[in-house]
Amino acid sequence: MIIKGKSRSDPSALAAHLGNTAQNERVTLLEARGTVAQAIRGALIEMDAYAVGTRCEKPLYHANIDPQPPHRLTREQIFESVDALEEKLGLVGHQRIIVAHEKYGREHFHVVWTRIDLDNMRSVSDSHNYRKHEEVARDLERRFGHERVQGAHHERDGVERPDRTPSRAELRQEERTGIKGKDVKRDVTDAFRSCDSPDAFRAALEDKGYILAQGDRRDYVVIDRAGGIHSLARRIDGMKAAELREFMLPMDRTSLPTTDQAREIALDKEQLRREAREDNMLEKAYGRGEDYVSQTTAALEDHKRRQPINDEPRPERPTENDGNAPADVRAGAKEQEKAEPRHRERLSSKINNGEVTDRVQRILDRFDSEDRDTERWDGGERDPDRQNEAPGGGRTRSR
Repeated sequence: MIIKGKSRSDPSALAAHLGNTAQNERVTLLEARGTVAQAIRGALIEMDAYAVGTRCEKPLYHANIDPQPPHRLTREQIFESVDALEEKLGLVGHQRIIVAHEKYGREHFHVVWTRIDLDNMRSVSDSHNYRKHEEVARDLERRFGHERVQGAHHERDGVERPDRTPSRAELRQEERTGIKGKDVKRDVTDAFRSCDSPDAFRAALEDKGYILAQGDRRDYVVIDRAGGIHSLARRIDGMKAAELREFMLPMDRTSLPTTDQAREIALDKEQLRREAREDNMLEKAYGRGEDYVSQTTAALEDHKRRQPINDEPRPERPTENDGNAPADVRAGAKEQEKAEPRHRERLSSKINNGEVTDRVQRILDRFDSEDRDTERWDGGERDPDRQNEAPGGGRTRSR
């Protein structure tokens, strides 16, 4: 069994997470104790309001109880687990809600308490909470007959400390960017072990597509190509903060970009890489074959890529009755409408007199073509797409 938890604020964001039905197959509110509101959002806002009379900045304590598969907790075991954790954290009798989530057939439980002691109007301490989580988890495993999960703070018995598990924020970042933290750790560790100076380390990171930056809360952070933020100390295997600080001492921290600047640089580079990749794919498509079909297919894909720009509406040609058009444009349209019938009359007279030259015949053919196009667009039987008239629906075989 794994139990995690920490103090936090922002009840609205927490309510959105607990009530998220898009990423969970089932969301069930099992209990809302001590609150007037009996819904997730209302209960959390009510619990957060108790901190108004105190100086507590994080008045909510959010814990996650996750039994290891294939074990599932009964309803009695769920409340027994929550009560045991509540007693260990010193939150007995405080307002709380319990929410069950089921995802991919696996069930886990969220519990949120208010940390505010209403009798004394002060918050309950949340110190040493990681050790308290593990103490309760080991005790519950023995009660329920579950296999033991090795923790980092309790009942080590000489066992090497396990790797740190990703936080919720890191997991959400992985879902958003598609870049796994373990892959970043492997790349950054390889770059660090191949360098003997901070400047060389910075260059090695850039060769792998990362940007070294100065952190807001940490000394140094690494920005991946999708703009994800990673703590440098946590992305070097076996590295301690003091050792890293000593290694990076020769580097001027102010010479590095800030987190926001580095993210902007990384996103710009990723956009350029994406455009270059599309151009390379297009170039390969054009060069795949010299036959007509290969070139036509490549040109069609290129046209689809550019089509959103070509689909933008174009201004219609002003007419005589268009009140928004300038006076000279309306006058020109009026003259053009008057001139076209006269032009056709002159052509008709030349035809009657037998004066049809090649130039006149080309003009007549153009008028006939425009009339046929107008019939098609005005609801005629012929399809406006001329490619459909070609054999094979517009596709031509190479010979």
